[in-house]
Amino acid sequence: MKKKWLILVVCSLLAGGCQQADRVPCTETAVTTKAPDEEIKAVKQFIETGRIKAKADSRGFYYAIQSAGVGAKPTVCSNVTVNYSGRLTNGKVFDSAEDIRFDLNQLIVGWQEGIPLIAPGGKIVLYLPPSLAYGAQEQNDIPANSILVFEIDLIDIN
Repeated sequence: MKKKWLILVVCSLLAGGCQQADRVPCTETAVTTKAPDEEIKAVKQFIETGRIKAKADSRGFYYAIQSAGVGAKPTVCSNVTVNYSGRLTNGKVFDSAEDIRFDLNQLIVGWQEGIPLIAPGGKIVLYLPPSLAYGAQEQNDIPANSILVFEIDLIDIN
């Protein structure tokens, strides 16, 4: 299942690259999406119950910077290379990849908000409420309205 998802992502990226000239330029505006209070409370409860050391962001997600990295931080318009692992709150890993490139503005809002907190060489763990991830939409092995945990290594800004 992971290989099928990864192939789909790679094909989407390749197809998008072919249409590069037709793409609308990215606007360097800050992402300001905020999670609803009930989702924020659920993530907070997960953090507290697990005794996880993480900081709350005003937009409703939690994060733990394990390494800040060095240099300029990406913006929502950056193309980034990352290693990542995504899991559910029960510990089940639903996806992972190494040395994969993404346009940050094409990813879930939680990544758009969280990855710019670190620089290349940095590592962050994001605890995302559903509205900053996939919301009420089921995605492969991710149930609808899931809190997601991502461990992300920012390799490079391209």
